[in-house]
Amino acid sequence: MHVRLLRRSLPVVAALSLLAALPAGAQFVTLPQPSPAATVTQTVGNTEISVEYNRPSVNGRTVWGGLVPYDAVWRAGANENTTITFSHPVEVGGQPLAAGTYGLHVLPHQNGPWEVAFSDTASAWGSFSYDESEDAARIEVAPEAAPHREQLAYAFDEVAKNDATLALHWETVRLPIPISVDTDAAVLASLGDELRGISQFFWQPWTQAANYVLANQLDAEQGLAWVESSIGVEENVTNLSLKSRLLRAAGRDGEANEVLARAEGLAASEAEINNLGYGYLQGGDVAKAIEVFERNTREHPESWNVWDSLAEAQAAAGQTEQAIDNYSKAREMAPEAQHARIDAAVEQLQGD
Repeated sequence: MHVRLLRRSLPVVAALSLLAALPAGAQFVTLPQPSPAATVTQTVGNTEISVEYNRPSVNGRTVWGGLVPYDAVWRAGANENTTITFSHPVEVGGQPLAAGTYGLHVLPHQNGPWEVAFSDTASAWGSFSYDESEDAARIEVAPEAAPHREQLAYAFDEVAKNDATLALHWETVRLPIPISVDTDAAVLASLGDELRGISQFFWQPWTQAANYVLANQLDAEQGLAWVESSIGVEENVTNLSLKSRLLRAAGRDGEANEVLARAEGLAASEAEINNLGYGYLQGGDVAKAIEVFERNTREHPESWNVWDSLAEAQAAAGQTEQAIDNYSKAREMAPEAQHARIDAAVEQLQGD
């Protein structure tokens, strides 16, 4: 009996001996990590920003000035480098950064602002080999008091068209990192690339690109170049109307009127006629817009939208009674989702 027990114990002894021989921290199978990996991604305009990091916990320890010493570079997470990736050029705290991936490091101080470094080296383990000479940018950021956060977390707390705040949250500190993006420049660059691909063989992508220029009041000449490419693929009311609006934006009103006259000969569907009418309305030729919208009501009287558009043009012309009548006609046919907007337009006219 004694011999059998000894024999059964041999594999256990061997396993313990093997474990003792392993390097400290070595792991050859997948096990849960005390500081799990995490990723947070946010799109600002058309720029994608991603942070990859590991999430250490407080576990009752003093973090700032303890686990993370003051006046020493910290990996801004756990384990390997915390990294941040930008799909387009950005500015961090007013300093330019090219598109790419950077190692993210933080230098906390007991008093005054902290420093955040964006290193060209993004494949290091932690901050042990950090070299300040490899910084692509280094900024100062003021830490803020915040509710307790047990596990470190990154979040995009505020996001707008051209700006975002990436915030580090841990223990009772929030560290806001300001990021700025020139969204219009990034979009124009992307559009220029995309329109060299298969998109160039269709009229719609050129029109969408030109319309972005117009809607965001960018370089009208660039918009005109793109809409000309659209017309070159297929001339239609949509791209001709857009061209007229871009011409007006460039101060070329005479040419804009000529283009609209050309578009009028092509307009056939309800949508095309309506588009043409708005081309005149936005160009300031309200009388011509009313004429076009009236044509649409004759050819498509069953559509609520044609009456709504006519009313809008009549309101712009100061024809209040006619506008109210046609808004009422539109409301009778319109889906319920449109009622509040139409009611507001009528109320404003009645108030005037």
